[in-house]
Amino acid sequence: MITKDYAYKLAFEKRAEQLRQKEAIREATLELVYEKLPRLTEIDRELGSVGASLALFALSGKSVEDLKEKCVALTKEKNTLLKSAHVPEIEYSCSACRDTGRVKGKICDCIKRDASLIISAALSKEMPLKDNTFDTFDLKYYPNKEIDGINSKKRMASLLNLCREYAKNFDPEKSESMLFMGEAGLGKTHLTISIVNEVINKGYMPFYASADNLFAILESEKFEREGKGSRETILNSDLLVIDDLGTEMVTQFTRAELYTLINTRILSGKPTIINTNLSIKELEGIYTARITSRLIGSFSAHKFVGVDIRQQKRMEEK
Repeated sequence: MITKDYAYKLAFEKRAEQLRQKEAIREATLELVYEKLPRLTEIDRELGSVGASLALFALSGKSVEDLKEKCVALTKEKNTLLKSAHVPEIEYSCSACRDTGRVKGKICDCIKRDASLIISAALSKEMPLKDNTFDTFDLKYYPNKEIDGINSKKRMASLLNLCREYAKNFDPEKSESMLFMGEAGLGKTHLTISIVNEVINKGYMPFYASADNLFAILESEKFEREGKGSRETILNSDLLVIDDLGTEMVTQFTRAELYTLINTRILSGKPTIINTNLSIKELEGIYTARITSRLIGSFSAHKFVGVDIRQQKRMEEK
């Protein structure tokens, strides 16, 4: 599992290496030009002398205007010579930070985007990001009739729009937490991954895992000392997604961890999306009222209705 800190580390290293390569190319070009135009070396020497004189004059209180004018003239001459020799300026990938990764001491948006792409690549190994987007969510599989007293097509069209707007306006400090409920094969995972896709594109750091994998990660860190930093990454992710809650082996450990995850993120104001095939009553029977009360009180619940899409697609293939 890749952590948020490690993703940022890789993003900074990538930028630094790109900048080194660009600077090396320019330096090699400059070396050749300096050999052809000795005047450039003379200008550098004169600029160094002027710089030293500026420092001395400033300390002594003498006027430095003439020296400044000379410095401007020499710099202008140097730039003219470099331009005539067709020495290109470095083309930075990011004009805001000039490929340093920081703007006024803060991490640049380009690094955030790069780190998000690294996270995306890691998540792609666990879930089909490319296959599950809002554009590939097909409402034709939802019948235009009532199921459990709810019109399936209308409900799912409404949920598709809800998820689009959620992703479009996602803010890790303001977005709500959501609980998606409904039987298997109704598109809960598809819409959730579609949200994750958009969140990544916006430069945020989500954490996605099936309930089974999530608790396995936490258990390994606690008891086997593996995956150090996993808990922190999960708790501090911009969006935590727990898929298929209720399909894992439920133990005292998983109940305690689930409560900690939900409660900690509620207190920190960070959004969480949970998918489950279980009803609130069934969740309470498995995870205790203490957990379900947090879900009821702090999550907006949405029921998916329809006919198992996977079964429909298998029938189409026959």
